[in-house]
Amino acid sequence: MITAILLGIIGPWQIVLIVLVVLLLFGGKKIPELMRGLGKGVREFKDGINPDSDKKPDNDAVQKKEENKS
Repeated sequence: MITAILLGIIGPWQIVLIVLVVLLLFGGKKIPELMRGLGKGVREFKDGINPDSDKKPDNDAVQKKEENKS
């Protein structure tokens, strides 16, 4: 019951306030680095869950593409 009440309290102004506090704490230059690290972490987590589907091309396919460009 308390969780439902707290979820209804967070509005757009509270989100803006949270973003401003994060900017003050970390600075504008650190935010992209933090987000990049978060993205890499999420990507590695997804790859760890489903290792069978490799999305990266193998080295042979990359070499063939480079040879065709020449």
